[in-house]
Amino acid sequence: MSGVQDQLEIKFRLTDGSDIGPKSFPAATSVATLKESILAQWPKEKDNCPRTIKDVKLISAGKILENSRTVGECQSPLVDTPGGVTTMHVVVQAPMEKEKKELNQPQKNRCGCVIL
Repeated sequence: MSGVQDQLEIKFRLTDGSDIGPKSFPAATSVATLKESILAQWPKEKDNCPRTIKDVKLISAGKILENSRTVGECQSPLVDTPGGVTTMHVVVQAPMEKEKKELNQPQKNRCGCVIL
């Protein structure tokens, strides 16, 4: 690979249609590092702000990207054009804490027994 191809221009499309970037990243950058960059650049005025990289899913070419993979490994030759900007979609997962708390609550007895 040449030095130009080792760098990828990536913009991150948020669910409301706004973008973060584009920004240049080396092909060896991990997906987890991309997520950290998104957290650092997240617009302060947005309501649905992720707290950790676990709250963020990145989708490129219809595939959810794994944190351990590199940007170069995730490139799709059919979608990504050399020297172009790659768009990755950002999905923020709803916090599961409230749902977990509700699941951990003891179930109320809804049985009504009649003793004669």
